[in-house]
Amino acid sequence: MPNVLRKWVESDKRELRRISKWADQVNSHAEEYAALSDEDLQAKTPEFQQRYQDGETLDELLPEAFAVAREGAKRVLGLYPFHVQVMGGIVLHEGNIAEMKTGEGKTLTATMPVYLNAISGKGVHVVTVNEYLSSRDATEMGELYSCLV
Repeated sequence: MPNVLRKWVESDKRELRRISKWADQVNSHAEEYAALSDEDLQAKTPEFQQRYQDGETLDELLPEAFAVAREGAKRVLGLYPFHVQVMGGIVLHEGNIAEMKTGEGKTLTATMPVYLNAISGKGVHVVTVNEYLSSRDATEMGELYSCLV
């Protein structure tokens, strides 16, 4: 394998390990948040907003906020993002593109970075490819976002 290609592959492996460790931090909150009442889970949003206003960064809030969005998705939608979907959400939060095939849960994956970035109060835009998906996702995922506000 040429040196340049080897460096690229090793860099990619390091990046995947970094993101996976961050996803592990999200997972570490799963039991704690599963034990919360709906009201206590919803109370996390104003807590995160206050912590953000007090100087915490979105990156610092990410593990807890993703865990809240994940638990909310389980309660509201009956869907629980897998580890790889959490990793995809981290990639999106960092401003990168996460390639996923049809049916792999792109919309569910996006709920976590959407929720996290909404904490800043600056607004979040979700773009989709057609009117049908836009309407479907606004209805279905809107239930989750409304629950977490």
